[in-house]
Amino acid sequence: MLQRCIFKRIAQPFFSRHADLTKALVSGFPDALQDGRRVTGHRSASSSPDIRERTLIAVKPDGVQRRLVGKVIQRFEQRGFKLVGLKMLQVSEDILAQHYSHLRAKPFYPDLVDYMTSGPVVIMVWEGYNVVQSTRSMVGHTNPVEAPPGTVRGDFGLHVSRNVVHASDSVEGAKGEIQLWFQRQEILNWESCDQAISCEL
Repeated sequence: MLQRCIFKRIAQPFFSRHADLTKALVSGFPDALQDGRRVTGHRSASSSPDIRERTLIAVKPDGVQRRLVGKVIQRFEQRGFKLVGLKMLQVSEDILAQHYSHLRAKPFYPDLVDYMTSGPVVIMVWEGYNVVQSTRSMVGHTNPVEAPPGTVRGDFGLHVSRNVVHASDSVEGAKGEIQLWFQRQEILNWESCDQAISCEL
């Protein structure tokens, strides 16, 4: 208490003498900066990017077996996307039947089911601006032979049936896949500290 009073008696004359100078300096800054916060201004909803677009990424059994989960996650984190859902599971044939409903009539479907149930998979939900299109580009062509170096499949894929990852192909497709693989409470809504810097346009 004594130290606080001494500091107050010493500091008060100093701040009083420099009040006019401080006021003059602050008046030169924009109003948006005077309260110590950066205010970005008012923007219409149409000019703000949709930073909450989401996509589903799955590391398939070959990617898990080859210890590539961390490398896949690192690429999306370095790109600036936010991980909002993550789990590892042994996939059931029922979920696969829904996920691959468009392929059930194909002759290779039984082999696909055998492969996808052969080991655990890691399922993720990523969030960010234009995340569906961006992650599709990062993943690369379905056939690793046609995927350029620098993409996940171009760098790690061995065969069209062992191409490491799955990525949603559209915004609407991503919504359906996320609802299939995740319960609502399994997806977290959280604010990343770099969101304003990396997502403002």
